[in-house]
Amino acid sequence: MALLLEHDGRTPTVDPTAYVAPNATLSGDVRVGPDCRVLFGAVLTAEGGPVELGEGCIVMENAVLRGTRQDPLRLGRHVLVGPGAYLVGCAVAEEVFLATGCRVFNGARVGARSEVRVNAVVHLRTVLPEDTTVPIGWVAVGDPGQLFPPEDHGEIWAVQRELDFPGYVFGLARPARGESLMPEISRRYGRALGRHRDDRPVDPDGRPGGDVSR
Repeated sequence: MALLLEHDGRTPTVDPTAYVAPNATLSGDVRVGPDCRVLFGAVLTAEGGPVELGEGCIVMENAVLRGTRQDPLRLGRHVLVGPGAYLVGCAVAEEVFLATGCRVFNGARVGARSEVRVNAVVHLRTVLPEDTTVPIGWVAVGDPGQLFPPEDHGEIWAVQRELDFPGYVFGLARPARGESLMPEISRRYGRALGRHRDDRPVDPDGRPGGDVSR
């Protein structure tokens, strides 16, 4: 039975025409639109910002969709998210294909009818114009997005560095050589994720309860 959780005082809403698999998890301000399908093991979690699925979206097995305070996660109509994909704080326009194992990161925007193919990456704050294809395993980075094969690390880093992942996501300056941000990142992230201690299961009407089926 699907698990719906109240988180930070917000509860998921699922359109009556949608299907949520028995072992999917929806936490917090998650909005599943008409005729959507959320399959087995998928996790949709609102970590300070909503997760919104437009009409006819499909989220396949074990995908993770995470909204953040700075960047809500929004899918347009008829988006397919493949098995094992990971999306965080991104905006995806209508009719987009996000294939198995792909990654789309904070602040990214994916234009209509684009394809992010198997194991491809759309990096932080990257903007893909309409009808863009990111090939299998490739990396899209920058605004507008540039496409690189994964072995082109130097070229990727030249663009990626200016996008400032630690500053944008965690509000931290890059460390000096020989130092690490990980202690402070783990403390900050740990505090935020610790709020899940107060989560509680709710039924489809928002009342306290156990697991729910759809």
